[in-house]
Amino acid sequence: MTAALLGFLAIFVLALMRMPLAFSMGLVGVVGIGLTRGWMPALASTAQVVHETGFAYTLSVIPLFILMGNFVARAGLAHELFHAAYTFIGHRRGGLAHATIAACAGFGAICGSSIATAATMGKVAYPSMKKLGYSDAMSTGVIAAGGTLGIMIPPSTILVIYGIITETHIGKLFAAGVLPGILTACLMMLAVVLMTWHNPEHAPAGEKFSWSERFKAVRGIWGVLVLVVLVLGGIYGGFFTATEGAGMGATGAFVFALARKALSWKVLMQVLVESARTTAMLFTLLIAATIFANFVNYTSLPFELKDWITSLGLSPIMIVAAMMLIYVLLGTVMEELTMVLLTIPLFFPIVVQLGFDPVWFGVLIVMVIQIGLISPPVGMNLFVLNALLPQVGLAAIFRGVWPMVLVLILTLGILLAFPGISLWLPSMMD
Repeated sequence: MTAALLGFLAIFVLALMRMPLAFSMGLVGVVGIGLTRGWMPALASTAQVVHETGFAYTLSVIPLFILMGNFVARAGLAHELFHAAYTFIGHRRGGLAHATIAACAGFGAICGSSIATAATMGKVAYPSMKKLGYSDAMSTGVIAAGGTLGIMIPPSTILVIYGIITETHIGKLFAAGVLPGILTACLMMLAVVLMTWHNPEHAPAGEKFSWSERFKAVRGIWGVLVLVVLVLGGIYGGFFTATEGAGMGATGAFVFALARKALSWKVLMQVLVESARTTAMLFTLLIAATIFANFVNYTSLPFELKDWITSLGLSPIMIVAAMMLIYVLLGTVMEELTMVLLTIPLFFPIVVQLGFDPVWFGVLIVMVIQIGLISPPVGMNLFVLNALLPQVGLAAIFRGVWPMVLVLILTLGILLAFPGISLWLPSMMD
């Protein structure tokens, strides 16, 4: 147990010394195994992890979904989604904010990345909101929070990573994210209603469109619907696996971008390089986290932690609630994906032994990542928007996002109290 605790401490020290967390976890894992099991087992274990991760067929779903999201972004589908939502609800007070959240949900269904969703919608929605007189705090808060829907509504790269690490059915994880994603979007819209009621000048109403204009805008999003049906319909219908679905989605997005003449050779190379860079980052994190998890599993920490938690006499649901509180607090000071990869070796075995469904726990994990992505001071979506919109001060972004942080915490509480919201759709796949 002491060795494992020293390992965690070493990771934090190396991180404070500006070493990337992936390298910190990998280094501590190798050294930890070497000191406890011997250097030959440490090197052999590391080589095996690198080989198995690099050649794992199931992991090919990650670069394919990333590639699909990049093609979709280049094809300009986010503009059609935003415009279609705006034609229906833009004439109401706060309508542009509602349209932004709806567009983020739709874009998340074909993207799978929170950062990509926030960045894309920042380019699409912010100019319209600024032109209409929305406050910077309201605009950026809604965009940053709406961007988090990209990792809950399937396909989600985070759910794929969680499923691979914990050996949980990815198709069921995707199904489990649908209703929580819709619930989150609805609660965000409710928050916009309350905020605009309190400060109506922060989000004035937009223009009203005729029904013919609305139907024309809806016809413009047929590409999104085709991709969603192709990928998710194919996976849930049993026509192909999640990996094959990702391949079909990437191909469909490529054809769509090509048909829209959005791809030149230069743009295609940019998409491929960007996808490769993101994939390399995620695979490096996965390899490092697996090496460190192997080291932790060699120690007695998971078993002693389980015994200590059991001795507290808390109910199983209270134990999971305590885990979620730890995650929310860690999310304010740590990068979210690394935080989860670092702690799953400790928490996941306990959750399973307590008798909870791994699919439900996966949805809770995504929720705490969503909270971390917009929690000051290190929320990744906040800094993405700050870099994208340098004219908006970071203080304004922080101020605008706090109501949405509370919305996500409320949603986490609802999902914690009512597991059926997450598990109803997956139960239909049995």
